[in-house]
Amino acid sequence: MIAALFKAFAQLPDRSLNRVLGRGILGALAIYIALVAAVWTILSQVTFFAEAWADIGTGLALGLAVLVLPLLFFPALATAIMSPMLDQAAEAVEARHYPHLAPARPQPWTEALLTTLRFLAVMVVINLLALPIYAVLLLTGLTFILVTVVNGYLLGREYFELVALRRLDLATGRLVFKNNLGRLWLAGAVISVLFSVPLLNLAAPVIGTAFMVHVVQRLKGPMA
Repeated sequence: MIAALFKAFAQLPDRSLNRVLGRGILGALAIYIALVAAVWTILSQVTFFAEAWADIGTGLALGLAVLVLPLLFFPALATAIMSPMLDQAAEAVEARHYPHLAPARPQPWTEALLTTLRFLAVMVVINLLALPIYAVLLLTGLTFILVTVVNGYLLGREYFELVALRRLDLATGRLVFKNNLGRLWLAGAVISVLFSVPLLNLAAPVIGTAFMVHVVQRLKGPMA
């Protein structure tokens, strides 16, 4: 698994991966700039207090908040923009490292939609069930461990399906996931850590996809 992670990082300079990464970051940056510009325009037209000093101070405070707060969600926004293009990243990794593979199967849009909706439902349910434990562990400093464990399953499942369903039908993909749950859970935990590191989390979707391609190719019953 360590070798798979090194291979994923080593391929980052690949033009195809850079294209996906660049579009995600530039798209998120464009949305961020548009949002900040729109809110600042609105703030400049609103009067909060009759006193000039209070009105200026409030406007500056809100403007600063508008500049800073969206940055907290910037990686998530970039990830959302990259998500539809991650199949291209998987294809680039397969072309470089596994040229013997047959062409990927066409995936019906209904299957892709069903997979996405099911993943979202599982993510919501698991995190809701884990909330009481989060509250307890928040005081112990072990929250990061729990988040990594929970998200390890979720991200392991999401990225496995992203890669494996390019070659397997949904039923077979579920069986392979079940038979390799431990390994894929651990791979998901690695991806979860990538998402937790500032700046690195911008590239985490692309690195995670490349990493999972290598992991999947080493599972029982290779994805031919």
